[in-house]
Amino acid sequence: GDYTCTFTYSAQGGTNEQWQMNIGVSEDNSLFSCSIWRPQGKSYLFFTQFKAEVKGAKIEYAMAYSQAAVGGQNDVPLKQEEFEVTETTVSHREGKFRFELSKLMIVAKTPRDEL
Repeated sequence: GDYTCTFTYSAQGGTNEQWQMNIGVSEDNSLFSCSIWRPQGKSYLFFTQFKAEVKGAKIEYAMAYSQAAVGGQNDVPLKQEEFEVTETTVSHREGKFRFELSKLMIVAKTPRDEL
């Protein structure tokens, strides 16, 4: 549709890591979601920076995780100071981010056409 989600990053290390990206829109078109994660759980990449950007919607909720849930373990969220969220982006916070990322989730509200 009219929504895009872009993930840009810089990282070192890791060999043949498989990552997935899912994009979804709610039935009534009011919410747009974007998830980027490593299905195997923890990533061994050393992330120096990351940024996810949505176009066509405004971020309502976003969360970044150092470890994704796998084998009965829970997602491990980054500390709030490690990343920042604006209306359209989620990105690492320079000097605070601890170089670990395994999952990123964004839920954005789409503009409504007023009747």
